[in-house]
Amino acid sequence: MRRPWGRWLLPLGLLQLLGGPAAGACPCQDPRLCHPVTGTGGFEVFVFDVGKETWKSYDWSKITTVAAFGKYDPELMCYAHSKGSRIVLKGDVPLKEIVDPAKRTAWISQQVDLAKKQHMDGINIDIEQEVNETSPEYHALTDLVKETTDAFHREIPGSQVTFDVAWSPACIDKRCYNYTGIADACDFLFVMSYDEQSQIWTDCIAKANAPYLQTLVGYEEYITMGIDPKKLVMGVPWYGYDYVCQNLSKDHVCSLSKVPFRGAPCSDAAGRQVPYGAIMKQVNSSLSGVLWDEVQKSPFYEYKDSLGHFHQVWYDDPRSISLKAAYVKSRGLRGIGMWNGNNLDYSREAVAEQQTEAMWQALTP
Repeated sequence: MRRPWGRWLLPLGLLQLLGGPAAGACPCQDPRLCHPVTGTGGFEVFVFDVGKETWKSYDWSKITTVAAFGKYDPELMCYAHSKGSRIVLKGDVPLKEIVDPAKRTAWISQQVDLAKKQHMDGINIDIEQEVNETSPEYHALTDLVKETTDAFHREIPGSQVTFDVAWSPACIDKRCYNYTGIADACDFLFVMSYDEQSQIWTDCIAKANAPYLQTLVGYEEYITMGIDPKKLVMGVPWYGYDYVCQNLSKDHVCSLSKVPFRGAPCSDAAGRQVPYGAIMKQVNSSLSGVLWDEVQKSPFYEYKDSLGHFHQVWYDDPRSISLKAAYVKSRGLRGIGMWNGNNLDYSREAVAEQQTEAMWQALTP
């Protein structure tokens, strides 16, 4: 039976009488649901949501924070709060615009105002722009994170400010940030342990999106810099890459067309991203069925398209994610999360329900 989700919301007419959500009126039926969520300081399960309504099928028993990257949905805010989960804004701004302290302050003020109007519990800063260590942007970015954190903590007590970083601090995709300074300045870093083939410097072949050992090396690099493991949340991919093979050998080596990226001769841009839900629909009818790479600790499969081209698809599944989740616990990281919550098949089909439940379960085995 479908749950009566609408009960978390007031009727639209009453909302308009109250001035609507833009005026900061509470859109939830219970006004207490508009209060900021506090006291979720334990193990973090951080979910990115990109819109639509799949959130209604999430495993809310696990979620501590939702980063709302889709259109603002007051129903999602009310429901998240009813489950004791934080919901935070997406924060993005061109770095050249925040080198000027006055413009930085104005941007931060806008974000705080928006969070208050929408009854949000903080902000996830997702910049992902190139930065040179000798540039003004290098210092401005650290200042932005510190000033944003100070403003949110002051204006919305108990709020959370987080910052998204690449799988390794080694200037991935030319993102040479002040990682220790940024980690000190905010509540924690969300480490995007995926797209790890965005720069391929070795053989131009298809590989795992998030190889196990490569992923762990990234965390050890962050920790060796002096960043507390409790400031790191592991991000895992709920999607994979479908590559067209220029040549596919009998021992499963798929050579790729050369698509350079930020100085590297090859990259995962040779493939296309595929959600886990779509992968599960295709894998069983593929040429190979599920294969497992023991070195990268990742599943993959192969198929032939209608034009006769061979493809290799690399992805993460409950087995590969559970291995990483075990590292999260043993190394004492702050938590785990994924890009993104919408990528599973939330249909009512029995097989899809089992697959989806297994992916949620893998986050906290």
